[in-house]
Amino acid sequence: MNARTEPQVLSQLSNAHLDALEEETIFILREVAAAFERPALLFSGGKDSLVMLKCAEKAFIDKQRGGRIPYPLLMIDTGHNFPEVTDFRDFRARELGAELIVRKVEDSMARGTVRLAHPGESRNVHQSVTLLEAIEEFHFDALIGGARRDEEKARAKERIFSHRDSFGQWQPKTQRPELWTLFNTRLQPGEHFRVFPISNWTELDVWQYIEREQIALPSLYYAHPRKVVERKGLLVPVTKLTPLREGEQAIEKTVRFRTVGDITCTCPVDSLAATAAEIVIETLAVDVSERGATRMDDKTSDASMEKRKKDGYF
Repeated sequence: MNARTEPQVLSQLSNAHLDALEEETIFILREVAAAFERPALLFSGGKDSLVMLKCAEKAFIDKQRGGRIPYPLLMIDTGHNFPEVTDFRDFRARELGAELIVRKVEDSMARGTVRLAHPGESRNVHQSVTLLEAIEEFHFDALIGGARRDEEKARAKERIFSHRDSFGQWQPKTQRPELWTLFNTRLQPGEHFRVFPISNWTELDVWQYIEREQIALPSLYYAHPRKVVERKGLLVPVTKLTPLREGEQAIEKTVRFRTVGDITCTCPVDSLAATAAEIVIETLAVDVSERGATRMDDKTSDASMEKRKKDGYF
């Protein structure tokens, strides 16, 4: 869909519900600060974590009196992230004066806790190991993530306050009830929570909020020319990590990324949307979630995400 052809749609689209979503997110962010001793906010520099960061600013930083976000930002770096995203991550952390902790899958590989089946294997799934090592290193008892229920089946099943056992695993059948926005935050030694303040947001909500609040994003999210090759219905970016295979030929297309992650498993989509407002219009017409449309690692099976979450994934 060419977003430029229907600018009048945006003026007719209500965003009044964003106030309620923002209020809920701010409440959850403050609840984490009050209930846990050593929380951290998972911050990749992607759109969802930047929306959470904006809400955290509103929750804890007063324009007149100042303040700071009361927990560090944590990034698990596969070493295969888009440089535009990691550069933006560093910029936002410096701008806010926030503590940024980066832990790398490559360090886990050096320790022998992560072993690749072959050098070209995606490191995305191995982030779980590095994340659990970071939790043990810093004794984190709550990790705030930007997952949303509309992204994927397993995420739709998860509570806002998602309990993890002493092995860092998620047990779908033993989730705690969350009635009347009351959260059971009790922990046994070695356990922790994953907290998802924007669980109830949709991709459209996120883009409406980005447009309303004028949140700056890495340039990858907007339309730009890029060399790609089509594989299994996805547009794979041609990079050093994802080179052309024998018999393939690269084509240049105007694309944008709906989600950003490890280069080896993240694909762009055809798009001419160059602003947040145009992406809002474009998102109204999509019928596939952003992960379903762009993530190769979710194509292995219908249960791939649930299995990874049980093993400690975000």
